[in-house]
Amino acid sequence: MRAVVTRVKSASVTIDGRVNGKIGTGFLVLLGVGPNDTEEVAVKLAEKICNLRVFEDENGKMNRSLEQAGGSVLVVSQFTLYADTSSRRPGFSGAAKPDLAIPLYEKFMQHCRDRGFAVEHGEFGAEMQVESCNDGPVTILFDTDK
Repeated sequence: MRAVVTRVKSASVTIDGRVNGKIGTGFLVLLGVGPNDTEEVAVKLAEKICNLRVFEDENGKMNRSLEQAGGSVLVVSQFTLYADTSSRRPGFSGAAKPDLAIPLYEKFMQHCRDRGFAVEHGEFGAEMQVESCNDGPVTILFDTDK
């Protein structure tokens, strides 16, 4: 799995002119699923992101977790994270097919919910507009293959 995690002051995803998900302080997670990913990988990645300590403490140091910051999570499926950019026109055959990707996307979100976080989301496969007010900015890339 691949994830681009951005610390945000706010973020939202809109589909067909309707806000589908919206959060305040927290993480905007662009999540891509690869063909060899499993439920175990989805849970481990969710756990790693939920425990990420990138919120500032009273000394201005990135030392607080999502829970300590009272944050939420907005998850947006992003098959383009598996783009093959070896040519000028990217190919996306490296991303998992929906029959594998959707359940793992759902598993990732459920694990975040099980940890007690409010989770908002986009819609798998939909044309979405994502807005965010990046905080810092702090953006971290995760790749479970590395």
